[in-house]
Amino acid sequence: MTKRKPVKRLPPGVFNLPVEKIRSGWYSDKYFVRSRDILLRENHSARVLMQVFTRQGGTACGIDEAIAVLKLCVDNPHELEINALFDGDTMREWETVMTIEGNCASFVHLETVYLGILARRSAVATAVRKVVDAAAGRPVLFFPARFDHFLVQEGDGYAALAGGAAGASTDAQSNFWGGEAIGTVPHALIAAYKGDTVAATLAFDANMPEDVKRIALVDFENDSVRTSLEVARALGKRLWGVRLDTASGLIDVCVKGRGVESCGVCPELVRKVRKALDAEGFGDVKIVVSGGFTADKIRSFVEEGVPFDAVGVGSSLLREKVEFTADVVMVDGKPCAKVGRRFNPNPRLRPVE
Repeated sequence: MTKRKPVKRLPPGVFNLPVEKIRSGWYSDKYFVRSRDILLRENHSARVLMQVFTRQGGTACGIDEAIAVLKLCVDNPHELEINALFDGDTMREWETVMTIEGNCASFVHLETVYLGILARRSAVATAVRKVVDAAAGRPVLFFPARFDHFLVQEGDGYAALAGGAAGASTDAQSNFWGGEAIGTVPHALIAAYKGDTVAATLAFDANMPEDVKRIALVDFENDSVRTSLEVARALGKRLWGVRLDTASGLIDVCVKGRGVESCGVCPELVRKVRKALDAEGFGDVKIVVSGGFTADKIRSFVEEGVPFDAVGVGSSLLREKVEFTADVVMVDGKPCAKVGRRFNPNPRLRPVE
């Protein structure tokens, strides 16, 4: 992975933070809140340098959101000196991603919040970057909304953007993308038309704006070749693509094998759909694959030359773990850190205005 060119940071207000609750310590580990209270009551001023580092390599994200916490939830944010990477930058194991310098009492209680932000956003961005790299230029669609609490969608969508995804499935996830969510025909709509995929797709076509891609879901009857041809014949040039989403425990009727490797969206299924579409003159119809895809599975498809054009990835994008730690490493300009920690300057950090 290569370092992404720096971009302009997002303004703090776009994150819609619950500022008063964060400021009060509502989301913070109690010992941080009590530390703040002690320092304030004792009128004890200590100018500290807090160093934030990652325990895993990956794609940094949540940087701008963490900065927003520091700018909006501190009494005198102009007194803080912050240096940080940019969202979307690569980061190495143990690398310093941010430093915060200021009066300890003013921001000590915020550590829980900004570390959690960095952990969540960087985990999603890192997972997305892995599948984007594996896809070798094919668009990766961010589809994990149904696998987590709805309130995380907006930030996760931004992290997916930082990781290189080409689109997302909900408007919340797409908020920072400057566009609308991507949506194909779901199984529920096909069921509402009594299992008739062609009828459901034609209804979709008749009711959606012209700029919405017509992508038909073709596994409802577990006969993806036949269904793909039926919708292609019905829509003609209006059909942008078909989506293969065969469940992992099923083998499509066109697939000859009967082993585990033949279940779900397997290479043989994709090849047969492509061959059938090409044979009837539908070579321009794209194939989108989804359902149980991971970076390893995508990579194997690419290496085997499986003819797919885009991939939708869901729950596997929420399994990555990226952890961060923050330590005071300088006090009043002099080294002061617990044993095993030390100031680790990073020339890649840039000042935050």
